[in-house]
Amino acid sequence: MKKAYIHIERNFEKLTSIATKILGNSITFILALCLVLFWWTTSLFKTSDWHQNIGDFIFGTTFLSLFIIQKSFNRYSALVHLKMNELISSHEMANNDVMNDTEKTEHEIRKLSKEYLETEEIIEEEVNT
Repeated sequence: MKKAYIHIERNFEKLTSIATKILGNSITFILALCLVLFWWTTSLFKTSDWHQNIGDFIFGTTFLSLFIIQKSFNRYSALVHLKMNELISSHEMANNDVMNDTEKTEHEIRKLSKEYLETEEIIEEEVNT
């Protein structure tokens, strides 16, 4: 049962990774922009209801914002991971298990976090005694 869960989790992590790469891609944004512009131009002439037109405009703008936000998050995340990997590799005593953490599943990240918390507690106990 646990192996099946881990297998499903790994596949879901791969799927989300692919989705974030696609949503943060410039070409995807351009395609979405063309789609929204086509939708706006065809829907504005079919209805005279201003409330619906305003709603369509807000919805389209929000839809495009998703791609912009994802692109900026992907860039920021890549820079943070690059800097973190640089710091880890430059420190001799660092645990290299945390390098390339973007390839780890959420379960593996939680496990590493738990190990660090346990290590901190042991160090605090040694300092206090």
